[in-house]
Amino acid sequence: EVQLVESGGGLVQAGGSLRLSCTAFRFTFDDYAIGWFRQAPGKEREGVSCISSDGVTTYTASVKGRFVISRDNAKKTVYLQMNSLKPEDTAVYYCGAVGRPGPGVVNYFYEYDYWGQGTQVTVAS
Repeated sequence: EVQLVESGGGLVQAGGSLRLSCTAFRFTFDDYAIGWFRQAPGKEREGVSCISSDGVTTYTASVKGRFVISRDNAKKTVYLQMNSLKPEDTAVYYCGAVGRPGPGVVNYFYEYDYWGQGTQVTVAS
């Protein structure tokens, strides 16, 4: 069974940092683009960042310059380093995987094949 497992969420003060991890099990990780999405209470799921199988990255405007996505194919893990966190970053963060070899990033949640269970990030003001 294909599985994505997120970790690294928690409670942090505004201005602090967290690193989220998304580890994949039982699929050919190298051929997948991996995206991070977030959903706050009462809001729609929002794309945060994506990294293609070739390492091309994209970020939503509100996190550019603060968040960095990276991948370690040997560990089948994608990381989201979140710096200078703001209260508006508070949400459940999900990682998703979509089979897409090459440089293409995938920005729409409905294109993703697999999802993790989510990890809560809370930024206190």
